Amino acid sequence: MPATVLLLTPPFTQLNTPYPATAYIKGFFNTRNITAFQADLGIEVTLALFSREGLAGLFAEIRAKQGEWTNNAQRMLALQEEYLSTIEPVIAFLQGKDPTLAYQIVKRDLLPEAARFEQARDLEWAFGTLGIQDHAKHLATLYLEDLADLIKECIDEHFGFSRYAEKLGRSAAEFDGLQEALQQPFSPVDRILINLLERYLVEVQPELVAISVPFPGNLFAAFRCGQWIKKQHPQIKVAMGGGFPNTELRSLKDSRVFDYFDFITLDDGEAPLEGLVECIQGKAGQADYKRTLLRENGEVVYVNSKSRKDYKQGEVGTPDYSDLHLKDYISAIEVANPMHRLWSDGRWNKLTMAHGCYWGKCTFCDISLDYIRLYEPVAASQLCDRIEEMIGQTGETGFHFVDEAAPPALMRELALELLRRRIKISWWTNIRFEKSFTRDLCFLLKASGCIAVSGGLEVASDRLLQLIQKGITVEQVAQVNRHFTEAGIMVHAYLMYGFPTQTAQETIDSLEMVRQLFKNGILHSAFWHLFTMTAHSPVGLDPASFKVTKETDTEGRFANNDIQHIDPTGAQHDLFGEGLRKSLFNYMHGIGLDDPLSKWFDHKVPKTTVAPDTIKNYLEKGAVPVFKPEAKVVWIGNEPSLSFYTQTKKGNSREMAQLLFQHRKQELKIQVPKKEGEWLHALLNQISIYNGPAQTMQQIRNSFESATETDFELFWDNKPVSGLYRVGLLRL
Repeated sequence: MPATVLLLTPPFTQLNTPYPATAYIKGFFNTRNITAFQADLGIEVTLALFSREGLAGLFAEIRAKQGEWTNNAQRMLALQEEYLSTIEPVIAFLQGKDPTLAYQIVKRDLLPEAARFEQARDLEWAFGTLGIQDHAKHLATLYLEDLADLIKECIDEHFGFSRYAEKLGRSAAEFDGLQEALQQPFSPVDRILINLLERYLVEVQPELVAISVPFPGNLFAAFRCGQWIKKQHPQIKVAMGGGFPNTELRSLKDSRVFDYFDFITLDDGEAPLEGLVECIQGKAGQADYKRTLLRENGEVVYVNSKSRKDYKQGEVGTPDYSDLHLKDYISAIEVANPMHRLWSDGRWNKLTMAHGCYWGKCTFCDISLDYIRLYEPVAASQLCDRIEEMIGQTGETGFHFVDEAAPPALMRELALELLRRRIKISWWTNIRFEKSFTRDLCFLLKASGCIAVSGGLEVASDRLLQLIQKGITVEQVAQVNRHFTEAGIMVHAYLMYGFPTQTAQETIDSLEMVRQLFKNGILHSAFWHLFTMTAHSPVGLDPASFKVTKETDTEGRFANNDIQHIDPTGAQHDLFGEGLRKSLFNYMHGIGLDDPLSKWFDHKVPKTTVAPDTIKNYLEKGAVPVFKPEAKVVWIGNEPSLSFYTQTKKGNSREMAQLLFQHRKQELKIQVPKKEGEWLHALLNQISIYNGPAQTMQQIRNSFESATETDFELFWDNKPVSGLYRVGLLRL
């Protein structure tokens, strides 16, 4: 399997599905006739480590150290044989290869249990509805997390399934800490990593190894790979790209980094990597590099050829998942919450609807960088072509669209195209909670396979949302969330605390808004993030406008994105983190929704000033139907049957029509006067997505008024016609 380029994802990112960067690049290389092979070293290291042989080696190394371990570690060491005999069956179960093991796992007498299982005692109830397989997945996940804790305590302080050595990369303004760690002897995890890497280097014989580093948790392993290649295979060139260098290394000055890498590419990787391949093969010179950092005469230099253009999204090809061991990924359930589990459970093909963000105004976001600033959507027809191609390759019909924020108009067109082609998939994506998500649009998205959305509520405070320039209000979020949940789509919210000038009162009031969203059943899952000022955001570029100051104006020589800042008017934000996390964990499981907010904190907090029925009142206002003449109306349901009968009442009779709608879960009958029934039946046939183009509300109104003598609004906005959205009549 020799190839020009070896594409690597170092440990650790996700265990349930591949991080998509290498698949995106390989798909692009296919369009340029560049041979490439890809590997996810994260899942491969995990499987080697969590095997009978791997665990036996770990236990032997721990015993050889004879350290003073915690009681939890000592318990696990005493249960060594229990772990060795169960580890491979558990991994096979989490890979979906031995589902019958669930029956033994849930009995709680198969797996050894350590500290992580303490949290399982409070959640036994949750799996009565989720089922035996999910219950067993959760217990098996706790079992693996126990083992991860043992490794971290006794073997490798940096270990973590998705955040390996993260603290070495996060906010590392200077390279010294990482450099020192790289001079230490290999850990057991390092040894497994390097053995796998060496095997691929021998088999693939690449001219270039391109390593994707999306997060700080991948950074140390990436440097370990570069270190080995530069020492053992100096003829091979090594490049780093991905989310971490794109944000953190734009002002890199420490040339020692290039003892481990030859190149660092920034932003979209297609054109830069193509340039590197051409230069390595002698088809171009250094002047043709695109957005590339390298070392020259002992100094870091940046080369960005004006002649080498970036590729449009329609030109980059379909992500290619070949080479990856798709059947070996592990589906875990860390939290019983059905929405929260999507990040760790199930195999998801990753795809992008649009490059960049169509909103691009949020003041906490790196909107000055091209990966967000440059917005470019992909046509719905091309997206569906890529979806069909990826299903054919992977055999998987789950899709996670990894957009910064998927545009509602494109989501609508994608949903319609999926329905027209009768493509059956399950999909979820990131959104803004904007008013474009009407009730009918949400029902359309659900019909096309949308199962969940995640969006930034950030600080649930109208003052701070305005300061953030989010373009939404809490009331608007409540209305939109209601539309999604009524359609049967789960909702996750990204939450933020610690934004400049945020007070303790606003933090507690924000938590109260979140509590009420859960209480009213219109929010299913959420996660709190502590605000971090970044160098490329409006706050980082102009702190004074947000009434904060940088702690220092000097830049480090390594990573420069996260900025320590002083907020003289805001609260002591670190005090709130644990209480916010604890409350949210309980809310996601339906626990403590009526308890006072002070319960979650171990220090005094102000009482909320938000009325306890605020969200309820927002919802009771309802969405008043607005007649928009330009709104398009489509029919996505089956053709109804039409029959006629005579209605007699108090000696008077009139001709009536009955339309019978057969939906997946229900049968719906509506009776209307004959003339209106004939018109409606004909209309549904005309505006069916399988037959003809949609019509505007004005066109429909004109048609109705020319065919009948009935008031249009009285007919259209009242029962029974107004309820037809549930079976496919949608105003978009």
